[in-house]
Amino acid sequence: MNTVPANPLLGIALHAIGALFAATCYMPQKKVRGWSWQSYWLVQASFCWLLLPIIGAWLTIPDLIAVLREAPTSAMWHSFFLGAAYGIGGTAFGISIRYIGFSLTYAIAVGLSAVLGTLIPPLVKGTLDDVLHKVGADWVMAGIVVGVLGIACAGWAGWLKEKDLTAQKSCGEFSLSKGLFLSLLAGVLSAVYGFALEAGTPIADVASAHGAGIFRGNVVYIFSNTGAFLTTAIFCLWLHARHKTIGELVELPAGPEKSALPVNFLMAAVTGLFWYGQFFFYNLGHVKLGEKFAFSSWAIHMIMLVLFSTLLGVILREWRQCRRLTHTTVAFALLVLVTAVILLTYGNHVGELATK
Repeated sequence: MNTVPANPLLGIALHAIGALFAATCYMPQKKVRGWSWQSYWLVQASFCWLLLPIIGAWLTIPDLIAVLREAPTSAMWHSFFLGAAYGIGGTAFGISIRYIGFSLTYAIAVGLSAVLGTLIPPLVKGTLDDVLHKVGADWVMAGIVVGVLGIACAGWAGWLKEKDLTAQKSCGEFSLSKGLFLSLLAGVLSAVYGFALEAGTPIADVASAHGAGIFRGNVVYIFSNTGAFLTTAIFCLWLHARHKTIGELVELPAGPEKSALPVNFLMAAVTGLFWYGQFFFYNLGHVKLGEKFAFSSWAIHMIMLVLFSTLLGVILREWRQCRRLTHTTVAFALLVLVTAVILLTYGNHVGELATK
C-alpha cells in the first residue's frame, strides 16, 4: 500500500521532468557515427532497460535483497512478460517510422497509448465507474480528450512539415498499410507498459514496508524493464546476424568514423540515461499524484512528452522552412496541449482538495 502523502501539483511537476527527459533522449543519436541502428539501439537499451533499473533500485530501495525475497514471484513474472510486450511495441514504433514517417507514427501510437494506458487498467480492475464519478474526474477526462486532440494536431503538423521538406523527393518506402498496422501495434503494446507497472504493485508494496517511500516503484523496473530489454536485444541481435554488423561494437571501419567508437558508446549511454530518467520521474510523479487520480499518470506523461517534443522542435528551429499553414498548425497543437495539461492539473487539484 502506498503510504506517501499525495501532492498532485508536485506529482505533475515530476511527470513534466520525466517527459522532458523522454523528449530529449534521442538528441545524442545525432552524434553517433559509423554504427548501424541495431548497434546504437542495443547499447542504449542495455543502459535504460537493464543496467540503470538495477542500479536505481539498489540505490533507492532499502533492504533490496529482502524485498525481492519477500515479494510474490507471480507479480515479478507478470511484470516481466508485460514489459516484454512493451519492448515489442517499441520495436514496432521504430519500424513504423520507416513506412509513414515519425510524425504520423508518433500521433497514432502515442495517442492510442495515452487513451488505452489510462482507461484500460481501471476498466480491467472494475473501478472505472468509481474513478469517473470522483470529484474532479470530469476535468481529468476532459484533459485526456483535449490531450489526444493535441497529439493528433501535433502529428498533423508533423505530417505537413514532412510534406514541406520532401515535396520534391521520392516517397521512398512509404506504405500506409504497413505503417498504420505497425503504429497501431506500437500504440497498443506501449500502453501495456502501464499494465507492467500495475502488475508490479505487490512488489512495490513490499518495498514500502521496508521504507522505500516515494521510490517504491523503482523495484518494479527491475522486472518490467528487463522484460523490454529481452525482446529488444533479441531483435537487435537478429539484425546483427542478418547484416553481419556485430563487429562494429568492437571496431569501426577505417575512415573518419574509426575514432568515433568511444563517442558512440557515450552517446548511447546518455540516451539510455535520459530514457531511464523518464521512468524514474514517472514513478515519482505517479506516487505523488496519490491513489485518487493515479490512473491519469500515463496520459499526463504522454501528453507532456508530445508537448515538449513539439516545443523543442520549435526552439531548435526545425520548422523554419515550412509553410504558414504548417506554422499555424503547430502553434494550435501547442495551445491545445498546454490546455490539456492545465485541465489535468486542475482536475487533480480539485480532487485532492475534496479529500481534505
